[in-house]
Amino acid sequence: MERKIIFSTNIEAYLKELVDILYEKKYFGFEEDTRIYVQEIVEFILHYDFKVNVRKTDKNFKMFGSNFIKYKANNNTSWYIFFDQRGNQFLINHILNNHSHDFPDLL
Repeated sequence: MERKIIFSTNIEAYLKELVDILYEKKYFGFEEDTRIYVQEIVEFILHYDFKVNVRKTDKNFKMFGSNFIKYKANNNTSWYIFFDQRGNQFLINHILNNHSHDFPDLL
């Protein structure tokens, strides 16, 4: 059976909003660079095999998904992608980074 990645409606909206947030906060000098950065997060998820480096979500974060993976975007920022799995279907429920106020709880 072929692997299927599904982004929740909330995640789709968040990723679109993330482009604006990162650009407005001047993390990037050009809006196109911001779009590329967010697209790289999406590409990482779409091409991840979900067989290695998958971690079980702590009980404090179960509302986001039963598992998560880590994407290291650069030396300063890592993204945590929460998902639920049913067979070869992966529902991406939530994404946060190490700059989030929730991050210390993931350690």
